[in-house]
Amino acid sequence: MALTDMPLPELREYRPALEAPDGLVDFWTDTVAQSRAAQADGPTLVPARTPVTELVVEDLTFPGFAGDPIRAWVTRPRREGRLPVVVEYVGYGGGRGLPGERLQWALAGYVHVVMDTRGQGSGWGNGGDTPDPHGSGPSSSGFMTRGIEDPSTYYYRRLYTDAVRLLDAVRTLPFVDVDRIAVTGGSQGGGITLAAASISGMLDEPLAAAMPDVPYLCHFRRSAQATPLPPFTELRTYLSVHRDRIEDVFRTLALFDGAVLAPHAQAPAIFSVALMDDVVLPSTVFAAFNAYGSADRSIEVYEFNGHEGGQLHQWVRQADWLAERV
Repeated sequence: MALTDMPLPELREYRPALEAPDGLVDFWTDTVAQSRAAQADGPTLVPARTPVTELVVEDLTFPGFAGDPIRAWVTRPRREGRLPVVVEYVGYGGGRGLPGERLQWALAGYVHVVMDTRGQGSGWGNGGDTPDPHGSGPSSSGFMTRGIEDPSTYYYRRLYTDAVRLLDAVRTLPFVDVDRIAVTGGSQGGGITLAAASISGMLDEPLAAAMPDVPYLCHFRRSAQATPLPPFTELRTYLSVHRDRIEDVFRTLALFDGAVLAPHAQAPAIFSVALMDDVVLPSTVFAAFNAYGSADRSIEVYEFNGHEGGQLHQWVRQADWLAERV
């Protein structure tokens, strides 16, 4: 486990000069508009097969990027009326798992929606159910460099769009209070949370809250240069082979960088960071946090933890914080 990459007082003031690329907002508004216009079936919701009986557990299929079918679990209290919602995105390599696997938010009185991650779901946990039907040029192992030769083909363009399209689907559910939608996730899920909140801000469709937990996918150049452990090392491997594409790659990545997107977010936010994290460097989390667009933001610091962060301690903090807002 690595020691923190900067002292905490420096982290709190860390604001690297990360210039937004030309056309950032147009890139994302056009991408979402194209996927919204794609010919596809609307969201469908069917009962899930699960031994859980005291909560409602349902299987959601919704149109994501380019109308591709994406899966999610919806778990909610057996209660009438429209309820607040927590949409959760999953960490790197994982999938939505089994129905009824994640119960805490529903037990706390929320509709909980956990999105499957296209093409992932076989690295840990209990699996995923959503393929990624789009191909890729040459890439290193993992997902970080798939389609990286062009922003239009980059893997995270599809995944971030899925995240926003899930919010569209959630707003159509009859038991959802559309004014009380929060997004959350840890690691990759935290990076997707930042992207969903930021793109929603660009679209002037603000959310009630964002809760990025030890968020990945921020400050790509520093992460690629200094992070000792995967997945950011996938970028380093790729660039060690494609020596002539370094600046092209970072131009692509700037469109997907959570620290570049963060100023566009409007939702109140609670972040977390772990100062001994050697998967997501604390400086990259603070780069996004310090750039985040809402003045209503706070960050929980876990001084002696690695990438596991605060775990259930952080969930309790999130639940208290969210109850004050929704």
